[in-house]
Amino acid sequence: MDTIWQQFIAGMKNTTALEYIAVFSGIASVWYSRKENILVYPAGLINTIIYIWLSFKGHLFGEAAVNFYYSVMSIYGWVLWAKKDAAQTSLLQITFSDKRWWLYQLGFFAVFYLVLYFSLLYLQKNFAPGAIPWADAFAAATAFTGMWLMTKKKVESWYWWMATNLASVPLYFVKQYVFTSVYYVVLLIMAVFGLTEWMRRVKLR
Repeated sequence: MDTIWQQFIAGMKNTTALEYIAVFSGIASVWYSRKENILVYPAGLINTIIYIWLSFKGHLFGEAAVNFYYSVMSIYGWVLWAKKDAAQTSLLQITFSDKRWWLYQLGFFAVFYLVLYFSLLYLQKNFAPGAIPWADAFAAATAFTGMWLMTKKKVESWYWWMATNLASVPLYFVKQYVFTSVYYVVLLIMAVFGLTEWMRRVKLR
């Protein structure tokens, strides 16, 4: 326990200003997402662009790929969420997934997990010895699925975010990104509230 605490203290001391900015903009992004506020996307872009840089700097290519995907999907989601009808009501409403959408998301996750796992296995041997293929692929594939579903305002996106956050807490800790590890604990808690809020909004309609 003392060793983990010492690692935590040392990691916090080594946290850079950029990582602090990335973490707080990420928390803001999740907060806006919970509120169904389009500011989720500009706040999220600040977070993901910084993490692309930090990930490349730390040779964490799996995490860099995840954040590049986040950036692209943030632009896509921003466009979808911005569309309104004549009464200025968003054309995209929060909904639950039906059986078809569950098959889509499970298939989406499975394909990305396999592609990322074997890609990271190759990178681990040749370029990125710090990669943990099975864990990195799981965290990335759940994140990819969650982000895609969020752009469609599917309630189930929060379940995938929870899986991503659970996997990312130990993953970033062992890679010396301690503050980011704490950040994912915060995101996990926020994801629970986000799920509750989106479920409530669907029931109120």
